[in-house]
Amino acid sequence: MLVSDTSNPPNDDPAAGTGPAGAPIVQIVHAERVDDELVEAFQRLIPQLSSSSPPPGPEHLAAIVDSPDTVLFVARVDGRIMGSLTLAFYRIPTGLKAWIEDVVVDDAARGRGVGAELSLAALAEARARGAKDVNLTSRPARESAHRLYRRIGFAVRDTSVYRYTF
Repeated sequence: MLVSDTSNPPNDDPAAGTGPAGAPIVQIVHAERVDDELVEAFQRLIPQLSSSSPPPGPEHLAAIVDSPDTVLFVARVDGRIMGSLTLAFYRIPTGLKAWIEDVVVDDAARGRGVGAELSLAALAEARARGAKDVNLTSRPARESAHRLYRRIGFAVRDTSVYRYTF
């Protein structure tokens, strides 16, 4: 399912697969099925996000893709998966909440607006589903991600995040 095509105005050269001034074509799509391409992409992307978590296998990805409570967005740059974002929903007494998790853009595609497009697609989906708000966390070292989140309208919350690890 095509969510967003960010190739901007019509391509200068449709045969070349680029947008204006040679900008790459970026498409944000919902992953609707697990195939070899998706598994390979996560084998490449997750190590760029986390050194402590192994990449998900086909079964793990299928559980995410098949769940009505998660949307797995992938970013295609010139047709190749170069980023992902998971949007998770949950209901609590005060309303429907949404969390953005595991945002990762391949090193080779950073600085091209892929993270912004993924985030904006997630926000649009959360709004369409009636979420009260959207939260995310980001490690302090991810300064460029923090600038992106502030630029698109996220505000730092005055709260503490606690973790209990099993």
